[in-house]
Amino acid sequence: MKRTDSSTKAVKGSGIRNDCVDNPLICAILESISDGVFTVDTNWRITSFNRAAEHITGVSRKTAIGRPCCEVFRADACEAACPLRRTMESGKSIVNRTAFIVSADGRRIPVSISTAILKDATGRIIGGAETFRDLSVEQELKDKLENAPRTIVSHSPAMRHILGMLPDVAASDATVLIRGETGTGKELLARAIHDASPRCSGPFVAVNCGALPDTLLESELFGFKKGAFTDAKADKPGRFALAEGGTIFLDEIGDVSPMLQVKLLRVLQERAYEPLGGTKSVHANVRVITATHRELEALIGEERFRSDLYYRINVVRLDLPPLRERPEDIALLADYFIRHFNRLRGAEVSGLSAESLSALQHYAFPGNVRELENFIERAFVLCRHGAILPKHLPVMSHMPAIPDTARTHPSTPLAESSGQAEAEAVRAALERHHYNRVAAAESLGIHKSTLHRKIRALGIALPDMDGRAARRD
Repeated sequence: MKRTDSSTKAVKGSGIRNDCVDNPLICAILESISDGVFTVDTNWRITSFNRAAEHITGVSRKTAIGRPCCEVFRADACEAACPLRRTMESGKSIVNRTAFIVSADGRRIPVSISTAILKDATGRIIGGAETFRDLSVEQELKDKLENAPRTIVSHSPAMRHILGMLPDVAASDATVLIRGETGTGKELLARAIHDASPRCSGPFVAVNCGALPDTLLESELFGFKKGAFTDAKADKPGRFALAEGGTIFLDEIGDVSPMLQVKLLRVLQERAYEPLGGTKSVHANVRVITATHRELEALIGEERFRSDLYYRINVVRLDLPPLRERPEDIALLADYFIRHFNRLRGAEVSGLSAESLSALQHYAFPGNVRELENFIERAFVLCRHGAILPKHLPVMSHMPAIPDTARTHPSTPLAESSGQAEAEAVRAALERHHYNRVAAAESLGIHKSTLHRKIRALGIALPDMDGRAARRD
């Protein structure tokens, strides 16, 4: 490879032996690989720059050589945590560190970085070398997979009944209430309704009502006008405005305060709302889908949820069964998640071993489908190819299992079977949290008052303060 005079001078001036000039074989190898490669001297000035580095950065070799590497790459790690600087200071190479560089045309490019020290024949450090791989294609694929709509898959009669209703539910504009435990896929079902509806070309906007305090939730839902409060420097549209022409999904509707329930009721009744600090009503052309894991009827009895709002959101009600009541779906869902993570991670996991599937099918899954997905994702950390074995699911040995009788006796009524599983899940959660009922309720995704009722209904004995006795409340 022929270099320009300026390139050769820069390298020779640094004191680094220029292998690309002195060794044609090394030069040919560096020019043929798809990873960018460059070297620097002890003053951080670039002394060599291969063809792939030119292609990835959009900076020519002639421009790059002789300049400080931070000026060429403008990476997010250049200032605070430069991998090459760390290698030259510590003497330890870094392999596959992810970072971002900025190309000549201003694009932010994800890269994987590896570093090494350069030494002369006497062992003196004379610079450093870095390779970087463009991860743009991988990142684009990852983003597509993570943002792609998930498919609802099920062999369960209860789920198939719900899925059979979806076309009719989607075709209407009626408000929908989805009920189910945490992790059963309420948002996924809401998205499926939206995608099958006449509003599918409009936006789908999801709001977790339990994640924000009232003051923030109101402005988040309805937006605010400039000057509505101290930091309101300009108008900001709320989620209802962003969902115009589409669907808004209000998750954890049972956590909304009575004050805000009144404003939501008005939206449902009059299809209008007022932004915070506004004086004029704004029309809302939005379909509303709500969801909760709470027992809204019990909240009404406790005067914590308005009955009129309940009847407004409960036009169409869909009850998602917990995963422990549909074990026939475990293999199907696990296979779906395995294919998903194989594409996402570039792995070659073939599936679950018979022992792993059996263990999962005897597990109570208090976290439902979301917990199963987490199990599979965690298994991919330990297993990159072949079958997922029980050793790749170590958490299984520490979590509640469904008694064998619930699986092996087909004559056992469903209500009795699910009650057994529920009792095991509640009892295990209490034990894990040392009988702290608030913490146990949160881990199960239910309110503490609901947990109290389940403890009494299931006849679960609780220890006294000294850990001896058995009491049931």
